[in-house]
Amino acid sequence: MTPAAFAGREARAAIETFAGETMGTSWSLHAVLPPTGAAEGVQAVLDRVVATMSQWEAASDLSRFNRAAPGVWRSVPLELAHVLEAALAIGRSSGGAFEPALGRLTEQWGFGSAGPVERAPAKAQHTGRIEFDPNMREARRSEDALLDLSGIAKGYGVDAVAEWLLAQGTRHFLLEVGGELRGEGIRPDGQPWWVDVELPPDWTGSGWRIALHDLAVATSGDYRRGFEVDGKRYSHSFDPRTGRPIINGVRSVTVIHRSCMMADGWATALTVLGPEAAMKLANEQQLAACVMAREREYVSRAWAAMLG
Repeated sequence: MTPAAFAGREARAAIETFAGETMGTSWSLHAVLPPTGAAEGVQAVLDRVVATMSQWEAASDLSRFNRAAPGVWRSVPLELAHVLEAALAIGRSSGGAFEPALGRLTEQWGFGSAGPVERAPAKAQHTGRIEFDPNMREARRSEDALLDLSGIAKGYGVDAVAEWLLAQGTRHFLLEVGGELRGEGIRPDGQPWWVDVELPPDWTGSGWRIALHDLAVATSGDYRRGFEVDGKRYSHSFDPRTGRPIINGVRSVTVIHRSCMMADGWATALTVLGPEAAMKLANEQQLAACVMAREREYVSRAWAAMLG
């Protein structure tokens, strides 16, 4: 831990707790010396992210982009541009395992704004494409492309709230949105913010406890959402290259990163790749990643280095 964190430690201060709802899930904040109106401030930031990036809100910037004519360049808000650029970068680096243009596919499988479906689609294929010009901050979609940032936007929401708290002068806090977390500074007792890695429901191995000191962690799991038809369960995690839910044996992927947005996006991409390919790419990208598969657990070199 950094000397700066200890220098700013308030040993006698209390940890205050706040909570609310957002993005179809819950959020919580444990903070030392939080700003006045902390709960309202956190909710306002998260509401702003929803108003920008939700595919379930018809008036959101993302939904308006999806209703725009294909092939036409459109200016996008700064936050949406930031997340879209990160999503496309992860997609390129992962060989297409992450794809922000999957909206039409997720709708076909019942995970979009239209709600659940009664049966698996007979034929579902991803052919859409989103282009982004970072210099002009403009994007356009192809005929079959609908923007879907559900694999990365929640992590961005965590970062957006964390940056707001830091700007308010709150240096020590643990923030969580739907299982994605970011810890800044330390607790009053000098300890970091300790959190346990989320485990698949039937996981029989031991878990991990992480010290979140100026770090974020995100977990993607095949058990979180899905649906069952004729005794077969389909995961909400899609392989953009096949257009179908994954069946690669991965139960969950956890990524530790300075940015919760990047941890969230990379956890999604590594889940799609499968255990061996995920570990190879995590090592190439120097990502601290842990993959829990049906047969065994895998950890990247960067994850193992954090144990020292």
